[in-house]
Amino acid sequence: MMDRGLGKATVLLAGLALAAGITGCFRVHVDKDANGEDKNVQVDTPFGGVHVNTNQTSAADLGLPAYPGAKLVADDDKHKSADVHLGFGEWELRVRAVSYATPDTQDQVVAFYKKGLGRYGDVITCQGHEPVGSPTATREGLTCADDGNSGHVKIDRKDYGTGNDSFELKAGSRRHQHIVGFEDPKNGQTRFALVALDLPAGTDKDSGKSD
Repeated sequence: MMDRGLGKATVLLAGLALAAGITGCFRVHVDKDANGEDKNVQVDTPFGGVHVNTNQTSAADLGLPAYPGAKLVADDDKHKSADVHLGFGEWELRVRAVSYATPDTQDQVVAFYKKGLGRYGDVITCQGHEPVGSPTATREGLTCADDGNSGHVKIDRKDYGTGNDSFELKAGSRRHQHIVGFEDPKNGQTRFALVALDLPAGTDKDSGKSD
C-alpha cells in the first residue's frame, strides 16, 4: 500500500480515534523525517493498533534477495517503501512493499526472482489476472486471479505501484504471498516492486487451505 494504501489507513485511524475517544484510551506516536514529513505513525487503542512505517523497508525485510546493483525508487509517494500493519484482536493484516530500478532487462530480473521466490514453494507467472505457462497455481492454492474480497480484504496492484495488467511473479498461499510486480520501463530502466502480503485468517478458506 503506497499513497492510496496510506490514505485508506488514515480513514481507519479516524474511526479508531472516535472509538477510542469514547473509552478515553488512545495513543498516537508520530516520527518525522528530516523534511518534516510523517515517517512512522503508531496508533494504539484497546481494540488494536495501526503501525505505518515508510522509507525504511528493504528487500531483506520482505524475505527476498536484493537484485544486484538495483537502486531504491522513492521519487514520488506511490513508490515510497512502506510497512503497514493493522491488528484488531485476532484480525491482522500486514503489507510490506518496496520499489527498485535497474538498467538490466526485465528478463534478467525475472530469472533472478524466479530463483529467489523458490524458497516459498512454487512460483507462478501472471499477466494481469491470467497465468503465463505453468504451473498455473501454487500447491498452497495461490493463483493469478485477484481474490479481492477474500478475508474481507481487497488486493489492488495499484496500491503497491504496479498496474492491474502488470506482469508478476507470485509464490506462497492466498494468505501469505510474495510478489514481484513490474511497471513499464522508465528512463531506460526496469522498474519493479517487491511485495509481501500477510492477510487475515480465513483468506484461504475457499481454497481449502489454512495458511
